[in-house]
Amino acid sequence: MNLDGTTLYAALIHELKNNLGLLAMTLDGIPGQAEPQHDRTVDDARLLCQSVMDRLQQALLIYKADNQQLDPTIDAYSPHDLLHELMERTAALSRGRFRVEIELAPDVPAIWFFDRDLIVMALVNAIQNSLAYARSCIRIEAAMVEGCLALLVCDDSEGYPAHVLASVANHTPYRSTGTGLGLQFAQLVVQAHENKGRSGELRLYNEAGAVFCLLLP
Repeated sequence: MNLDGTTLYAALIHELKNNLGLLAMTLDGIPGQAEPQHDRTVDDARLLCQSVMDRLQQALLIYKADNQQLDPTIDAYSPHDLLHELMERTAALSRGRFRVEIELAPDVPAIWFFDRDLIVMALVNAIQNSLAYARSCIRIEAAMVEGCLALLVCDDSEGYPAHVLASVANHTPYRSTGTGLGLQFAQLVVQAHENKGRSGELRLYNEAGAVFCLLLP
């Protein structure tokens, strides 16, 4: 069987993800010992494992998008259900180390159209960043901004550094690893969402902490 570069790369990514999935299951099976240092170390390893799995998937999508346009699968979804799903996922990842809140603005429609899987991946990446830097609280919001659905991840960290804010504002990723890869992926995903000639937008700013915002037209 002949494999081209993209197919081989995809196969390698999936194999690595499967192996990391087995590692994550092993970590999940380690019982807590009521020893803060031990339990925190296991939690950090679990979070890192999940983060690497997500990064691999994002890297594959970015690689494919370099060769062909990212084609999102748009369908109708409930922002309310999405927020509750993300809250449960964040609470599970944080394991009680952070207060997790959601806020749904009253003018948010019951249904909006977007690629749920891609948007969740972008938001979970932002959530993982907040888990690494927040002091005590992570808040996930949905609101209407400029006629778009705004999905936000907010925390009480020290906020984004100035060079990160500038790179997103200028659409120039400042590096290809870590937070830079996650932001490049989010930019790619949100810009693939178009409606009536308007593309989605990624916005970052600081407001009592870091604010990550996806605007979906």
